[in-house]
Amino acid sequence: MTGMNENPAELLPEIFVGASALVGLLLGAWLPRHRQWPGAALAVIACTAGLAAAGVAAADTPSTVFGGGYAIDAVSSTVRIVVLGGTLAVVLLGRPWFRADLRETEFYVLVQLAALGALMLGGAHDLLLLAAAYLLASVPVYTLVGFRKDRPGTEAALKYYVVGAALGILLLTGITVLLAAARGTAYPALAAAFPTAPEGLVAAGAVGVFAGLTFKAGAVPAHFWVPDAVQGSTPPVAALITTLPKIGALAAFYRFAAEPLVPSTVPWPELVAALSVAAMSLGNLAAFFQTDAKRLLAYSSISQVGYLLMPIAVAGRADNAQEALLYYLAAYAVTNLGAFAVVCALPQARTLDDYRGLLRRRPALALGLVVCLLGLVGTPPTAVFLGKLGIFTAAVDGGFAWLAVVAAVNTVASLFYYLRWIRPAVSGRPGPATAAVDRSAAVLAYVLAAASVALGIAGEPVLDALGGALGR
Repeated sequence: MTGMNENPAELLPEIFVGASALVGLLLGAWLPRHRQWPGAALAVIACTAGLAAAGVAAADTPSTVFGGGYAIDAVSSTVRIVVLGGTLAVVLLGRPWFRADLRETEFYVLVQLAALGALMLGGAHDLLLLAAAYLLASVPVYTLVGFRKDRPGTEAALKYYVVGAALGILLLTGITVLLAAARGTAYPALAAAFPTAPEGLVAAGAVGVFAGLTFKAGAVPAHFWVPDAVQGSTPPVAALITTLPKIGALAAFYRFAAEPLVPSTVPWPELVAALSVAAMSLGNLAAFFQTDAKRLLAYSSISQVGYLLMPIAVAGRADNAQEALLYYLAAYAVTNLGAFAVVCALPQARTLDDYRGLLRRRPALALGLVVCLLGLVGTPPTAVFLGKLGIFTAAVDGGFAWLAVVAAVNTVASLFYYLRWIRPAVSGRPGPATAAVDRSAAVLAYVLAAASVALGIAGEPVLDALGGALGR
């Protein structure tokens, strides 16, 4: 391959995280079991360095590296910043939960490996790299779900693994079919071959790839594992599950749709729009009657994927589809992690009623919870409000005005179950579950809630920076 760009400096964020995971694994084998904080410190340093490198790379001209297999552009840069920031938050949230655990360092290693898989998903410019990233983003998370080795976690991990293995087979099958149709796996080769390739092969292959990506995103119809995996795992792991893999998967979904599929004649936009409606509607309906806080946020994450699929459905049709998707990804990540930070801050609170009287006992934490929950609805001036405004506009511009109407109805409906959580938190007498609070998680909840509002207020310059061309 003459002229292949193999400069490792192009992948500094990924290298930092991967190297930190490897060194952390070695540290875990030698450190005393009661003193494994260096594993957390190493992860924090790697994420911070990766964020700095990602910020520098974001200013470069969009390109592809390593034989065109990996793209460096606005999409991958956004994924890098959001995923690394989210990983940093998960490590900080997990420290109090896993401190003095016999496998504490392994937790940080698995989180970083899962983050590396999400980063690779966001930059994959070749179907073979997409398959490898799918596996890397999946296997560590299976382990994290069952990390405590208790009955709920083990059962959830098994269900997660079985569904992931089945959908992974469909993903590989789809890649094989597309290879037969286009005689290649690189996205430029696919885009050049799809217009003249047999439509049936392209459609079947695309459905297989969609199946794998919907699993990683937690979208309908591959969503069955989400509630059990979130409820059966610890709150820091639940925060990771509902955030990091989704970021990488939806970015990969968009890149696959916007590059190889746009020139094809396959009616994929209608399929993605149908998946969007199914996810947002089913997620909202299932969340209405939930009493467990983590399970409610799990169904909320499914409905949020429905909104995030909207700009993907109009990729190539609406000029603002890319920036709308990327901004919403960042807004959702900050707000969702903020809600889970509140859950982590109150380790004894499990049901919605356990949060009763939180405003009286912990007013700042109650305010953070209200900001994040109303933020997930899309209440101004939070970032999700501007994100929803962007995806609604993109849907209308792309010829899917009906989809924007359905999303607006679902947004109003979602207010019901978020208020079911807010109401006890701001009323009544404090219960015993709000007595104990983890201060570090509470501080992070304040920071993330403030970041959600700040990102919403400063949304215009951020949106302007997200509309760059894809790597070629």
